[in-house]
Amino acid sequence: MVWSFFLVADLIVLFQVVIDVFRNDDLSGWGKAVWVLALLLVPALTALIYLVINGSGMAARQRGGRGPVPEPSDPQIINAPTPVDQIAQAKALLDSGALTADEFAALKAKALG
Repeated sequence: MVWSFFLVADLIVLFQVVIDVFRNDDLSGWGKAVWVLALLLVPALTALIYLVINGSGMAARQRGGRGPVPEPSDPQIINAPTPVDQIAQAKALLDSGALTADEFAALKAKALG
């Protein structure tokens, strides 16, 4: 069981390194090929060397793929309408005749789910 844990952990590290090699814009095509070839020939040692050399860049590249994380004090987060607000707005539009009952039901389902 211990060996299977280490095997799974090793595979996870190898996949993360391979993904980061292809995300890395600083490497040329030949550089990426050399890293992948080294990972195939001597996986554990190559992954360790790659993590030492590019460890801080890996985190930045992984965060960069998701986009910026909004701050809790961001006005867009604070003023975001709640589902109750969305349903109340839709109900006001329904009462004014701007929406049909089917459109109201669709907006209500979207707000709730």
